[in-house]
Amino acid sequence: MSRRRPAGRPVRRVRGERLFIGAWAALSLAAADWEQFRGPGGAGISADADPPLEWSEEQNVVWKTPLPGAGASSPVIRGDRIFLTAATGFGPGVAGGGNPAQLKRHVLCLDAGSGRMLWSNAVAADLPEQEKIREDHGYASSTLAVDAERLYAFFGKSGVFAFDHTGRQLWRTRVGDQVHGWGSATSPVLCQDLVIVNASVESEAVVALDRATGREVWRTAGIKEAWNTPAIAITPAGEPELQVGMLRQVMGLDPATGRKRWWCDTRIDWYMCPSPVSHDGVVYWIGGRSGGGLAVNLGGRGDVAGSHLRWRLNKGSNVSSPVFHEGHLYFAHENLGVVYCVEAASGKVVYEERLNPNPGQIYASPILAAGRLYYVSRGGTTAVVAAAPKFRLLASNPLARTAGTFNASPVPLGRRLLLRSDRFLYCLGGN
Repeated sequence: MSRRRPAGRPVRRVRGERLFIGAWAALSLAAADWEQFRGPGGAGISADADPPLEWSEEQNVVWKTPLPGAGASSPVIRGDRIFLTAATGFGPGVAGGGNPAQLKRHVLCLDAGSGRMLWSNAVAADLPEQEKIREDHGYASSTLAVDAERLYAFFGKSGVFAFDHTGRQLWRTRVGDQVHGWGSATSPVLCQDLVIVNASVESEAVVALDRATGREVWRTAGIKEAWNTPAIAITPAGEPELQVGMLRQVMGLDPATGRKRWWCDTRIDWYMCPSPVSHDGVVYWIGGRSGGGLAVNLGGRGDVAGSHLRWRLNKGSNVSSPVFHEGHLYFAHENLGVVYCVEAASGKVVYEERLNPNPGQIYASPILAAGRLYYVSRGGTTAVVAAAPKFRLLASNPLARTAGTFNASPVPLGRRLLLRSDRFLYCLGGN
């Protein structure tokens, strides 16, 4: 259910016709900036980038910047600045594991041309934090969102933070105080005047905050076992709609109020990690350890399983998200080293191919640029695959074993590519 803030705490009302003028612009795939998790519209697509095809530790490394601490967050880009997060004092990368009392999250700013660190702002954690996070993705797993004025960071129970572009903290809002063995990982989404976070771990809710002040505007409860970053889709009526997945259910919310418009049973009996993608009035989901997926026609109300469900699929990924391209969905299994192509209209599996050499586990979400799909493994090998319904492996690019663990998704930067491990940020270039 969705609830407004209680009496005595006024909420600035925002007219729907004005609130989401920027939502349509945000879904444009032509922007050079990469301002949120998975870039414009959360689609994982760059329309104008042409990243390198091949690289190694010795070849086509433009720069390589050591990071002050570990993290699984992806870089974001605005103009000539790169922003990302890291954690120090406790957890992965800290000798002996460190001390929870010393845990800090860092918001970092780097020069895109040189990789030079321009500034770093550290914030202390609200304690107690959990003493262990499974898979060691750590305490800085949420990707920043950035706009012309501010950066928005989500640090779990420590809250949502806003900073200006010089690193000065502007506001902080707590959205819940619970923790989980898998940690917190979902990233903020911007909708004109709102910053929206999936706080399923912290309070079993999706929460919308005013961008300028951090004041809570709405809260939708009952969001359980959800690690996905929500995404904005456009309905056939031209309305923006917030797509959220959770245990056994996906749903569409009114992003201005948080009210649930529709829901559908997924038949996936696991938490939901992958984020959705949408195209031409249809939203596509994959998820679950056993693998599963579904497509739902947008525009419905209430339980739409009998009216708007397009198809179901018994293939999927438990971690990384899909890409939609020219009538097909592309994604990778998290453990098997297998990549898939699925016909979006029918859910038919077009190909199911094992990568050779096997890159190992793939937790990062793929991106599409210049007709190529980039799948990054945790071990630092990137498989480059043609974005076409006929499988073709174009390159397999390993980095050094000492490079660290790569949980973050790749980010295109013109003719370059950013790859982040828990130790370094790489900028790769040259074809």
